[in-house]
Amino acid sequence: MSRVGRQTFVYDHPPRIAARTSIVGPKEGKGPLSDQFDILLDDDLLGMKSWELAEGEMVRRAVDHTLKQANLSADAVQAMISGDLNNQIIASSFAARALGIPFFGQYGACSTFVQSLVLGGALLSGGFLENAICCASSHFCTAERQFRMPLEMGTQRPPQASWTSTACGCALLTANAQPQDLKVCSGTVGRVVDQQIKDANHMGAAMAPAVYDTIVAHLEDTGRTANDYDLIATGDLGWIGRNLLMELFKRGGVDMPDGKLIDCGNSLFSQEQDPHAGGSGCGCVAAVSCGWLMRRVESGELRRILIAGSGAMLSPTSTLQGETIPSISYAVCIEGGA
Repeated sequence: MSRVGRQTFVYDHPPRIAARTSIVGPKEGKGPLSDQFDILLDDDLLGMKSWELAEGEMVRRAVDHTLKQANLSADAVQAMISGDLNNQIIASSFAARALGIPFFGQYGACSTFVQSLVLGGALLSGGFLENAICCASSHFCTAERQFRMPLEMGTQRPPQASWTSTACGCALLTANAQPQDLKVCSGTVGRVVDQQIKDANHMGAAMAPAVYDTIVAHLEDTGRTANDYDLIATGDLGWIGRNLLMELFKRGGVDMPDGKLIDCGNSLFSQEQDPHAGGSGCGCVAAVSCGWLMRRVESGELRRILIAGSGAMLSPTSTLQGETIPSISYAVCIEGGA
């Protein structure tokens, strides 16, 4: 592994994605990408007694399904790198408890899945691990309970609000995979960017500057342009946030063709489903990446993609104290195998 520029790691021995799983809830399963996911839930409670336990069970099922695909036991996995939006990342930690896998708990808000790929890629490329599970999840009801008023109050959602996805994505990184498996080639660590936004319902506006900062850093570090990628996917900026991001590229003089940039939050739902500004949550970029995006690379439709997750680093505590919303973005380059 080597470092280029200020913020980017290049994996000289790129880890491969040997198996992957995407799970989505009932609303997400009725969206435009419904046929791109491995598991469509018809019950977002998953037979559990609370939403939080349901999200932990969703993570466990995603990991279990991924390991079965790879014909690998949980005992053979050297690390699980995962996180979610719950306090003390309990969905991931409860799943790790059930699976018995050595655990790295991560919190990058909605950018957590890409953060886990960046860290996992570094650990494998550096020879510290031979394999690792990278995972992230979110659940509409756990996020609403923690970050917003209880649903029972019927609080009206403003137009700029996003819809936290009930979803999970899981990828098995390994140093000993087949040549046709996808390669994790580089990762860029973002900076915390704060544009002094306080509206907790306006995640796209809060996160777009951080995504801009990380993508520009990645391109400068690697000496590439947007045209070196077949597709650049952002995490969950939504329709409003994506428009703001394109405006930032324009103002910064960065050539970003409109058709080159897609947003996972835009892609997960249709506007007819009334997600307002689009999808969000840790599971949004995780499920769309492990489902739709990686399938397109595996099929040869895409050769090289850049995925830039985005996270708003707020909490109920920071909001109650009148704090602004600092944001973070991580980016990872994935290429087709062979």
